[in-house]
Amino acid sequence: MRTTDALGFATVALRGYPVRTLLMLAAMGIGVTAVVVLSSLGEGARRYVAHQFDALGTNLVTVIPGRSETTGGPPPLLGTTPRDLTLDDALSLYRSPAVKDVAPLTLGAAVVNWRGAQREVTVLGSTGALARVRDLAMQRGRFLELTDPHRAAPVCVLGSQTREALFGHHRAVGEWLEIADRRFRVIGVLGEKGQSLTTDFGDTVIVPVASAQAMFDAPSLFRILVQARSRAAIPLAEAEVGRILRERHDGEDDVTLVTQDAMLEAFDEVLGALALAVTGIGAISLLVAGILIMNVMLVAVSQRRAEIGLLKAVGASPRQILGLFLLESALLSLAGAAAGIAAGLATARAVAAAFPALPVATPAWALIAATATALGLGILFGILPARRAARLDPVEALAGR
Repeated sequence: MRTTDALGFATVALRGYPVRTLLMLAAMGIGVTAVVVLSSLGEGARRYVAHQFDALGTNLVTVIPGRSETTGGPPPLLGTTPRDLTLDDALSLYRSPAVKDVAPLTLGAAVVNWRGAQREVTVLGSTGALARVRDLAMQRGRFLELTDPHRAAPVCVLGSQTREALFGHHRAVGEWLEIADRRFRVIGVLGEKGQSLTTDFGDTVIVPVASAQAMFDAPSLFRILVQARSRAAIPLAEAEVGRILRERHDGEDDVTLVTQDAMLEAFDEVLGALALAVTGIGAISLLVAGILIMNVMLVAVSQRRAEIGLLKAVGASPRQILGLFLLESALLSLAGAAAGIAAGLATARAVAAAFPALPVATPAWALIAATATALGLGILFGILPARRAARLDPVEALAGR
C-alpha cells in the first residue's frame, strides 16, 4: 500500500467517527496546552529574575560582613562577624586595578517630613559612585557629588514615590526637609527605576554615607558594592577584594563575597528545575490523553471488525493493518499537538497581556518536546489496539465475531 493511500485511508477513518476523533483531539490538545502554558510561565519567571539582576547593575561583586558558613555549638549555627566593614575598607578597594567603582552602603529607616507631610522610608547612605554602580537615572536635579566620603553633607536624593508622596505637584529640588531629627536639602529626584531584588529605589532617600552613619550612629557598613572593570575582570576583582580586606583585617577571612553571576546562576538553576517540574506536571495530562487514545482505539477495533476483515480479505497483511492503525494514532497526536500549541500560545499571550511585569515567553524546546511527547505517547498507546486489529482472523472479522 502506498503512503498516500495509507494517509487517505486513515483520514477517512478518522472523519467517519467525528465524535470519537474530537474527543481524542481534545484530550491530546489539553495536555499539550498545559505543557506550553506551564513552560511559558517558568521561562517568564526565569527572565524576570534575570532582569532583576540586570537592574542591580553590571559586573558586581557584593561584599557582606561575616562569613556565610555554619559553626559548631547550639543554634543559631551562623558564622559571626569578627570585624565590621568600615568606610576605609571600602575606599581601600580602589587599589585593585580590576575595580572600577566602589559604593559603600549604610541602611536604615526614618520618618521624612516636609511641611507636615510625613512618610517612613528606607534611608540609604552612599557616595556618588552608587549612581554608576547601580545604573541610577535622574528625573530631576543631580546625584550625590564625588567628594570626600568622610564628610557629612546635608543633601539628599529622593526616590520617585517618596517625592510624589511628600511634594505632590510641588517642585522638590531645592527644598529642605527633615529626616529623623536632621535637615537636608533635596538636590535630585531619581527616575522610576522600580523595585529590584534588594531595594525599591522609588521609596528611598539617599544621603551621603557619612551623614547616614551619624544619623543612625552606625560606623559600620551594611554592604560594599564593587563594580569590576568588565565581565571578564570579575574573578580578578573578587580575588583582589578578598586579598585587600584580609590584609586590613589582620589576616582574618571575615567577609563573604558574592558575585552577580553566582547569584544569577543559583537562581537560574532553581528556576530551571522548577520550570521542568511544572512542565512535567503538565506532561501528566499528555499521559492521560495517551491512555484515552488507547481505550478509544480498542473500542474502535471492535466497531471496525468488518472493515478490518475486508482489508485482510483483499490482501492486506497484518503488518499493513498494524501500520494503518498506528498512522491513525500518529495523525490524532499531531493534530492534537497542533491545536494544543495554538491554544497554549494564545493563553501565554493572554497571561502576558494581563501581567505585563512578567515577561512570559514560550521556549522553543517546550514546543518541540510537547509535539514529540504527544506523538510518542500516541504511537505507544496505539500499539495495543493496532496489534489486536492485526491479529484478527479475516473470516471471523467479516462475520462480525
